[in-house]
Amino acid sequence: MKQWILTALLLGLLWSTGLVAAGDVEKVLFIVIDGDDVIASNTKAGRFDRLKLSAKERIQDYTVANAVAVVVTNQRYVAYGVLAGGWQSLRRRAKEKTENIEVQDYSATVVTSDRILNFYSRTGAWNETPRSKFSFN
Repeated sequence: MKQWILTALLLGLLWSTGLVAAGDVEKVLFIVIDGDDVIASNTKAGRFDRLKLSAKERIQDYTVANAVAVVVTNQRYVAYGVLAGGWQSLRRRAKEKTENIEVQDYSATVVTSDRILNFYSRTGAWNETPRSKFSFN
């Protein structure tokens, strides 16, 4: 019984100091597709940010969560983070195929035929690792 009380007190302390999340991230990001235009509606910052596409660049897919979005074009992977503000992109490799995109709260993961990418919208940073480092069984 004492261990349960100590655990409850410790969790209460962690929650009150902000080390344990108290719920879901508020929905503050929306993506508007208007023809060839992609516009991030960032309600937290009260701003709209347009994704500039090159002349032959085309949108293939997009996914949006509460505070992060990923847009896949025929040339690159582009992510938007509400806290970092603005679009951040990575070039696609020749013949690279997108296999899966997952976004939730402030984070995104993209699995391609060649690599695994992640994006953290609080910092606006992309990271990557080759798939050959992992064994998927």
